[in-house]
Amino acid sequence: MRRIEIYDTTLRDGSQGEGVSFSTFDKLLITRRLDELGVDFVEGGYPASNEKDFEYFQKAKDLDLGCCRVAAFGMTRRKGLAAAEDPGLASLLQADTPVVTIVGKASAFQAEEVIKTTRQENLAMIADTVAFFRQAGREVIFDAEHFFDGFKYDAAYALETLRTAAQAGAGMIVLCDTNGGSLPEEVAEITRKVVESLPVPIGIHCHNDSDLAVANSLAAVDAGASQVQGTINGFGER
Repeated sequence: MRRIEIYDTTLRDGSQGEGVSFSTFDKLLITRRLDELGVDFVEGGYPASNEKDFEYFQKAKDLDLGCCRVAAFGMTRRKGLAAAEDPGLASLLQADTPVVTIVGKASAFQAEEVIKTTRQENLAMIADTVAFFRQAGREVIFDAEHFFDGFKYDAAYALETLRTAAQAGAGMIVLCDTNGGSLPEEVAEITRKVVESLPVPIGIHCHNDSDLAVANSLAAVDAGASQVQGTINGFGER
């Protein structure tokens, strides 16, 4: 039987919901409870964004966890800046987690129109960042932001972002329905194509704008995804 990993992002994505604010104590307690539930990964937060998240990572090192691994979340290096010089990546290293989750643009439209860079530079940002953390001995999960929209916009480029992350050393590629607008049939078909195209495990991260996050996650698993990212009780902005 195929094993499906559970990656909980309540402490990061969930905390972006209206009226949700976790103290450091809350985050540590939730981490322990998630470990007791048998969750595989707990995404503790974004250490470059605030002191509370950074404090959590320092204290989480002392938790006696059983099965779960704590992950720190961050973005690819900034355009025009070397990975070793990027302060956001430095914060991720200082968090000292065994797992680093990197989010990068998997859409040509997002790369060109939102972060205002070239397609090639976006690929370099992905490759440099993943390689930087692999060289530092971290396990790397790559969250392919806007992947499903990006695939529908330019499938070849969207797949190239995934291949770039895999070739740089990412151990898991997570397909993100960032705007929550994909349908289960689309998610299943596209996920199946990705699973057949890449030599690394594939995960799924769905938002609930269309009330389809659960259906889309199940469709992805049925199509071959082996990790599901989500939050407890659906906490989060969407």
